[in-house]
Amino acid sequence: MKKLLYILLLAPALLTAQEIAVLKYSGGGDWYGNPTSLPNLAKFCNRNINTKINAKTATVEAGSADIFSYPFVHMTGHGNVVFSDNDVINLRNYLYSGGFLHIDDNYGMDKYIRKELSKVFPDKELTAVAVGHEIFKGPFSFPQGMPKIHEHDNKAPQAWGIFIEGRLVLLYTVETDLGDGWEDQEVHNDPREVREKALKMGANIVNYAFKN
Repeated sequence: MKKLLYILLLAPALLTAQEIAVLKYSGGGDWYGNPTSLPNLAKFCNRNINTKINAKTATVEAGSADIFSYPFVHMTGHGNVVFSDNDVINLRNYLYSGGFLHIDDNYGMDKYIRKELSKVFPDKELTAVAVGHEIFKGPFSFPQGMPKIHEHDNKAPQAWGIFIEGRLVLLYTVETDLGDGWEDQEVHNDPREVREKALKMGANIVNYAFKN
């Protein structure tokens, strides 16, 4: 009962805050990869979609109550992911309370994160996010769906989601690597137009998380 009351008290912060954070998780995967990604995304959103995000983005642990202060949390990495029982409960409560989690496979985390997500949502499955979903419609238009940023296995970019009562609460992007596209230009030497596509898609995700 105390846990539920705590969540209800924190939920309004998710509806009004404009802050984003990187998710720290266990298992040995490099959750800290792409250190310039979120600061650059925050700056892009502030310039282009009228947000007021602190560009000095925070780090939040999967099992911490602090996660409820952030309506948008980003997770990335190349390797293993392990959610403890406490992490599972906390993440589930966060997403049911109005939070949003974007997981971006930096190449190599797919087989691990799918297993851990089945613990967070044992009664739900990742489903493809249709190209007609509003997350692809604005503020920037992506009529073909998720853009391709890095090659990886040369497969088409994929967007998978978990929905709660029609609301997309978790977006899992694979074979695109948006986070690499958000990084400083000299990190991967991506062309300007590629980085711009990644930042625009990121802005759409942030916009959706803040407004839904």
